[in-house]
Order: sequence, then C-alpha cells, then structure tokens
Amino acid sequence: MKRLFVALLLIAGCSTAPPPPATPKSAPDITPAPEFTITPGLRHVANVPPGAPFDTPESFGTDLAFQGKYAFAGNYDGFTVYDIGDPANPSIVTRVLCPAGQNDVSVYNNLLFLSVDEPRAGPDCSSGPGDPSQGASFEGVRIFDISDVEHPRYVTAVRTQCGSHTNTLIPGDGVHYVYVSSPGPIPNTANCPEPHEIISIIEVPAADPAAAKVVATPTLFTDRDPGRFGGCHDITAFPSKNLAVAACYGDGLLLDITDRVAPKVLQRVTDRANFSIWHSAAFTPDGTKVVFSDELGGGTTPMCAAGVPKNKGGNAVYELKDRRLTPLGLFKIPRAQTGTENCVAHNGNVIPVEGRDLMVQAWYQGGVSVWDFTDPAHAREIASFDREPLAPGALGGSWSAYFYNGYIYSSDITQGLDVLQLTDPSTAGAKKLPGLNPQTQE
Repeated sequence: MKRLFVALLLIAGCSTAPPPPATPKSAPDITPAPEFTITPGLRHVANVPPGAPFDTPESFGTDLAFQGKYAFAGNYDGFTVYDIGDPANPSIVTRVLCPAGQNDVSVYNNLLFLSVDEPRAGPDCSSGPGDPSQGASFEGVRIFDISDVEHPRYVTAVRTQCGSHTNTLIPGDGVHYVYVSSPGPIPNTANCPEPHEIISIIEVPAADPAAAKVVATPTLFTDRDPGRFGGCHDITAFPSKNLAVAACYGDGLLLDITDRVAPKVLQRVTDRANFSIWHSAAFTPDGTKVVFSDELGGGTTPMCAAGVPKNKGGNAVYELKDRRLTPLGLFKIPRAQTGTENCVAHNGNVIPVEGRDLMVQAWYQGGVSVWDFTDPAHAREIASFDREPLAPGALGGSWSAYFYNGYIYSSDITQGLDVLQLTDPSTAGAKKLPGLNPQTQE
C-alpha cells in the first residue's frame, strides 16, 4: 500500500548475513479487538492481536500464505508464523523482524519468499532504509528456509527492477519460478526507470535456493504511453492449465505460461468505464471464470461510501473459454461505509466447492465479504464481517481474507489475525488443501 500510494502521487544479489531475530512461541495477547457486526453464516472464533515487535504505527499486517497447520502473515516489519492446527485457538510460533514494504509472502515446502517494495540499505533483515537515488539500495525478494518454522533462516535475496510489490510462486520439480510484479516507473530513483512495462522472473533451484537469480524480464506492454504508471500489481497462476492472469495498472492480461520464463500475452482486456487499478485476480477451481478486482484509490480512500458508484472499486467476473476472456458481471459490497473508512476491493480467493462460485474477499475497513457469483450478472453478498470504523484518517481493516480448510483467515492491518468459521450450508463439501498460496492455484 505504501509504495503504491507514493507512486500514485508521483505519477497522478546474494548475502550471507546472520539469521534475523525471532521471538519465541507464545500465547496470543488477550487485548480485545474493536467491536464488529457479523451476519448469519459466519462465526468469529478467534483474534490474535499484533504484539512486539509488530506493535508500532507502521507495522501494517499484509498478505497470508498457508502450509499444513501453519499460517504465514506478512507485515511491514517482517512476518509472523501462526499455528492454526486448532483454528479456534491459534498461537504464535514466531515473529521475524525483517522490515520492508510490503512483505507479501509465499511459501512452498521449506522455502518462504518475501517481497521488498521499498529501498533498503542492503538485502538482509538488519538493513535500514535505503536511498532510492542510489543504485546500491536493495529492492526485490528475500528468501528464507523454514525447515524449522520456529527459527526461520535468512538464505539470500534477489534484486528486481522497481522492487517486488507482490510475488507469485510457480513450483516445479527441482526448480521453482517466482513471478515478480511491481509498480513504476518512479522518478528520480536508480532502480525504477521508465518505461517499466516488465515483470521479473526469478529461478530458484530447490536444492540450492541461495543460487536464486533473475532469469528473464519479459515485456508485457509495448504500446503504453512513456512516463505513465506501468508494471503489474499482481499475477495469479494456474500451472496445471499453463495459464496466468495479470492485474496491471489500467489493464488485465491473460497469459500462456507453458514456457515458464517466456510468458506470452494471449489477450489484453480494458474497462475504462468500471476499472481504474487492476489489482488482483482469481480463477474458479474449474478454470471457467476469472474475477478481477479494482483497487480504486490505492486502498487509502473511502471508495465504499454512499456517494461512490457501485461500478467503481469492486470486482468484475469474466468467462474464460477457449483461452479468451469475456465480461459477465460486476460486484461490489452492498454495505455503505462511512466517508472516513478506507475501503475498496482487495485480496481474496475462490472457495473450492462444487456447484457454486463463491469467493471470500477483504475490503479493508469494509471488512470481510463472502459473495456468490454463480450467476455473474446477479452476484450477491451472502455473509460479512465488519469492524466499527477506526478514528477518522486512520488506515486499517482487512488486507487479505482467504478460505482455507473450512475457515476464513483475515489479516487485519492493525488488529492482527482474525479467524472466522464459515457455516453457510452452500460451502459444505469444500475441498481441503495441503497448503495455499492464493496467487498459485493448484
């Protein structure tokens, strides 16, 4: 959010550092969270509030990934590992201090990947803020070994152009690929020159992750105006179908990723009437539909207030057939928020249940929404969880909300981890998964 907001205003390597500090396993803090409203079909079962060292005003909670009984939560000051073996009683395994914006997270087997989207003085976790005008400053992806989840070990970091706002993991046999998305160009910076219409692709040898490196920087656009806001915000991959969808600034892309290091653009979609910032995307489990979200205002403004049009700052559902995308309908939460609450469509995932198209999604201070788009032209909200407004001017709310093995886990910017049980009968029979990186649909 921070880098994106700054960029909107402007535009309107390897290391052998020691392991980062970590805090030991502990019971959750019992400080009560703000009051909330919740609809039938959902039950709030737990909250784990932020704690030291993630208890400063800048310690924003960010994205989530899952593996087995663990949830991994990014934070502007590092990341937290939660034990969610008992979802109603989650506990903190460790908190790793590793400051950077925005620490978007992916996990696979013994590896964890963190996105660094602000200049740091060096690649390791002990590095302070960097000077964006200096080429020595680091932005990119940090890699950790999580073989011992109680003691994650920093392995290396890979520099990428304009840093890494988000990362998308594509696992493989012996080698993994990480697609890196980032906004740009950013004037007067050494690492983010014009025109920045690329993504970066990192190759990670599974047996030697310290040898990870950028192996390709494919150009996805060749005809956008120089100097405009470029790059992509997020990419969601469907490896078994050799497809990916990219949410880029002003456009959505359908990609063929058969050749992992040379993705090909199959289709470019635009919707100037309804979409501003193409933020993220999700496939349905059968691969017949794609949901794109629009982060109008960059996540810092009240885009769910009563006066904002319902076709702005929400979602668009597309049919995916014969490798072509066709628009089917729009959705935005029906609950008007106050004029002081930052609210817009943000991170979520499709619930893996047969016979219905259901999605869980974060809306910042708009809370958590569960919505049904089985009939895309008449999509509707079926359940919601919504905290009371924060103080006027304060940023907060649910950054990411994902369905994982019967429960919804929400990473709240200021309130930590919320766990919701989804009791609506339409979700009965949802598949259980061994792990979840929401941007990697297996």
